[in-house]
Amino acid sequence: MSIRNRFPIFKKQVYLNSCSQGALSIDVKEAYKTYLKDWDKKGSPWELWVERGEAARQAFTGLVNAEPNEVAVCTSVSAGVSALASALDFSGERNKIVVDDFSFPGVAQVWHAQERRGARVTHVPAAGNIIPTERFADAIDERTKLVSITHICYRNGSRADVPAIVELAHQKGALVMLDSYQALGTFPIDVKDLKVDFLTGGVLKYLLASAGLAFLYVRKELIPKLYPTTLGWFSQENIFAMDIYANAPSPTARRFESGTPPIPNIYAALAGIKLIQSVGLLKIEAHLQDITGAIKEGAMRRGFSLVSPVDPARHVALITLRSHKVDMLVKRLEEDGVITSSRDDNLRISPHIYNNLADVNRLIDCLTQHRELLV
Repeated sequence: MSIRNRFPIFKKQVYLNSCSQGALSIDVKEAYKTYLKDWDKKGSPWELWVERGEAARQAFTGLVNAEPNEVAVCTSVSAGVSALASALDFSGERNKIVVDDFSFPGVAQVWHAQERRGARVTHVPAAGNIIPTERFADAIDERTKLVSITHICYRNGSRADVPAIVELAHQKGALVMLDSYQALGTFPIDVKDLKVDFLTGGVLKYLLASAGLAFLYVRKELIPKLYPTTLGWFSQENIFAMDIYANAPSPTARRFESGTPPIPNIYAALAGIKLIQSVGLLKIEAHLQDITGAIKEGAMRRGFSLVSPVDPARHVALITLRSHKVDMLVKRLEEDGVITSSRDDNLRISPHIYNNLADVNRLIDCLTQHRELLV
């Protein structure tokens, strides 16, 4: 069975909204059924469920070339970033956080919340559909504690020059956190090659699972120096010690975890990641280059306004087109059986490994029918 056939939605619709939610596969659906069967049959199999959590940790380490002890399993990116933020000290002169203007609100808002703890937040503005690297150079200085980078912008698909920004930050002694939510599952990511200090992402989108599970990578050399105050009993060195008189954090990145993990979502995450691994990230990256290239070519040939960068090296799976009535356009496309989404005044089109050129042709034909909403 081909990968596309594992997603029943394609029997009736063209799904091009993976930047919001990956399409539902029969694998993820069966994973939820397995969770319910385990619960029904075994009552409260916590040893099994903890093992499932560790399997999810291992699966994520394979996606980013981390070590298991460097990964925390979280319920969301916001939860992981909040735990990280709680471990940072902003009382000294190095109290500046540099945040790019392509940041997702659930990340940027966490950094602004640290202003009550002495942090000073500086934003790096965009220049059209990109953020030039030199603007990071202008913002990062000797007072910068952390630089928060968005790998792929959720609004227009723009891809950051991560290695260049990391080098700028490290030259000034600053740490770097990379939000890879819109990147994971679309191309290979190697935290060692990128030299980032922290990386976060979740399984909801291109990792083809569901909401409720995310990860935080913490470079192992930093773990002993960071003591989060946003935590839970799964952050402890011995989760079964049940010690109410002390906080004994895990010596690993588990110290950034919280309370009872989202067990059902872990089942789904393992199924989604397994699908990605069965294809291979290099193959997915090449396929997406072909599909997004065809979308851009078709859209520009018909005179539609491309908001995403034209250069394929500056974006990956997310293509955006300008629309002066985007909500109506999304609704019209849905009526045509083509599922998309929007941000700002832009139509978001986000294919994945399950899409093909027939989907692209269907999309372009439908957009042409509604061109009065685009140009």
